[in-house]
Amino acid sequence: MSVQNNGSEIEIDPTRVADWLAEDPNLQVIDVREPHEREAGHIAGTRHIELGRLSAEASTVGRDRPVVFYCRVGVRSEMAAQAFRTAGFEAYSMAGGLMRWAREGRPLSPESGSVADH
Repeated sequence: MSVQNNGSEIEIDPTRVADWLAEDPNLQVIDVREPHEREAGHIAGTRHIELGRLSAEASTVGRDRPVVFYCRVGVRSEMAAQAFRTAGFEAYSMAGGLMRWAREGRPLSPESGSVADH
């Protein structure tokens, strides 16, 4: 499943990300926050590559399927998605980040997880 409509929309809302994950558990979802943020709480089953290491790790991200990035509020993930789109990936940023994901009642891992400050 692809959510790309006209190629210009880079942000997708958390509901769409949750639905997409339910349909395709192999969807590439990457948390670009710092390690302490990740440890506080994250979306289960997602990968962690902090933003500062993303260019060095880009070759480990599959080009054959879409990738969704997320961070705390969406700024860092949008930068990551823009860079990956420039490199030819079908890339998206989760709008509102993990703050919105949690505010809308979606689960965090671990079960007692929270959204850390920067």
